[in-house]
Amino acid sequence: KVDEMIIGGGMAFTFEKVLNKMEIGSSLFDEKGAELIPQIMTKAAERGVKIHLPTDYIAGESFSADTPSKTCSREEGISSGMGLDIGPNSVLQFQEVISRAKVIVWNGPMGVFEFEKFASGTVGVLEAVQRATLGGCVSIIGGGDTATCVSKFSSADKFSHISTGGGASLELLEGKILPGVVALSDKE
Repeated sequence: KVDEMIIGGGMAFTFEKVLNKMEIGSSLFDEKGAELIPQIMTKAAERGVKIHLPTDYIAGESFSADTPSKTCSREEGISSGMGLDIGPNSVLQFQEVISRAKVIVWNGPMGVFEFEKFASGTVGVLEAVQRATLGGCVSIIGGGDTATCVSKFSSADKFSHISTGGGASLELLEGKILPGVVALSDKE
């Protein structure tokens, strides 16, 4: 059962625009996904799941490692440029949520971690998941980008499980039958 869910990275901007009417500049926006957000939020409320969105962002003028950047609150929004990471207040907020967890499923970085300037959100979350794991929490890292974060900023032995198959990892946890697993398991 999910008690709390953190939504960060590019997905957060679609939620922010739909739920909070936040100005997101040229940040990622999923038009089809936006249609599902009211249903997602209703289902979360019905099941008692607390959704956590960032409260601040690091925005850049363009998608590049050396672009000028600034921290923007949700209230001020991103009037120009694009969100490339979560902000420092969001990192602290998410670390607090992670510290309460018994099981963590992490699928996706918090920002454009490939650019050092926009890696601090991902690194902050990674360090919190690592601390939680050391404290006895089960951590499941899913997806190629998230696995890359682990190898770039930490090491695999500090987490319970790492898979490069993000969507497949989630489907397996959901109880779906994966054709590759069936083929490998078939003894006939």
